[in-house]
Amino acid sequence: MNIEEEIKKIQERNKRVEQDKSWETSTTRRIGICILTYIVVVLYSYFVRKWDNLFLSSFVPVIGFTLSTFSLKIIRKQWEKRKK
Repeated sequence: MNIEEEIKKIQERNKRVEQDKSWETSTTRRIGICILTYIVVVLYSYFVRKWDNLFLSSFVPVIGFTLSTFSLKIIRKQWEKRKK
């Protein structure tokens, strides 16, 4: 590889790292997490708490976290499009 290609790869990597940092501290991400957490708690309160099942209710944090990781990818893509 020549030096120009190396520099270009480093610049592309730096751009991705800067975008990752920006996403981690963005208001959009924080609001997305809040909304998804609220939805999970509402669903939990409506369906699961009727049974008061310890094992079933223990899944709430796991489900909330998992849903937020899947959904935040969609939200992030929309956020990135607006940032460009």
